[in-house]
Amino acid sequence: MAATKTEGRAPSKANIELFSPTYFGACALGGIVSCGPTHTSVTPLDLVKCRRQVDPNIYTSNLSAWRSIFAKEGIPGVFFGWAPTLVGYSFQGAGKYGFYEVFKYYYGEKLFPNVNKTIVYLGASASAEFLADIALCPFEAVKVRMQTTLPPYASSLREGWTKVTAKEGLGGLYKGLYPLWGRQIPYTMVKFATFETTVDRIYKTLGKPKESYNSLQQTGVSFLGGYIAGIGCAVISHPADVMVSKLNADRQPGESGGKAMSRIYGNIGFRGLWNGLPVRIAMIGTLTAFQWLIYDSFKVSLGFPTTGGH
Repeated sequence: MAATKTEGRAPSKANIELFSPTYFGACALGGIVSCGPTHTSVTPLDLVKCRRQVDPNIYTSNLSAWRSIFAKEGIPGVFFGWAPTLVGYSFQGAGKYGFYEVFKYYYGEKLFPNVNKTIVYLGASASAEFLADIALCPFEAVKVRMQTTLPPYASSLREGWTKVTAKEGLGGLYKGLYPLWGRQIPYTMVKFATFETTVDRIYKTLGKPKESYNSLQQTGVSFLGGYIAGIGCAVISHPADVMVSKLNADRQPGESGGKAMSRIYGNIGFRGLWNGLPVRIAMIGTLTAFQWLIYDSFKVSLGFPTTGGH
């Protein structure tokens, strides 16, 4: 199926022309709003997931983990690592959604107008995530070190950033970039392509065009499509997610990425790459659903069409 033509370049109710630089900037802002707060809200899940990935025996269950952390450190302990999460995933959200809209438009409308639209979604999302992860990586490195070392490597984003750069230079903040790409690019390709395809199928199943539904109904479809996409995201990217956590916590100074991954895999084996998967499915499914709900609600508030189903 060839890529369908998107809506014309008429201005929105916010007087922003579709597919203009201002439109793409607004989509980037929507990415910040949808990604930063949602990732931060699941910090308790992420904290336990990361610690159990690095040390499967540290807690007997997720509930016992939260009880233990809360008893010792209170709410701040349960949300430990929230600052690098908020900043990092806000930057990533801007790149992920903003550049996705840019690449989807240029790949699908300008460069390859007759290409199957699923290929356009995959290419646009991969290109966007490649750039977004460059912004995310330093903050992810600090977050993982803070969350997976006991006692904590640092107590704040500023302290963690300073300690890493003082000892390892800026390169220390990017030593997990390749596995981060390995985790996030497939994740985002599944997230966007599955979402777009799922939303399209939902509207076809309902039997009426998207435009016949009101904005609340359309954002409800976005939520459902996002949750379905999130489950696939969690599964396909989980082994790389475990490796990112291990690398940031256990990579030796001067050790190459390939050698470190080989050593870590030798220690944990194939089964170890799936530690924490149920938690991640719950976290990513919910996270992705709310991200699409917030993102498309933001677009609707500016008079833009929701994503997918065209």
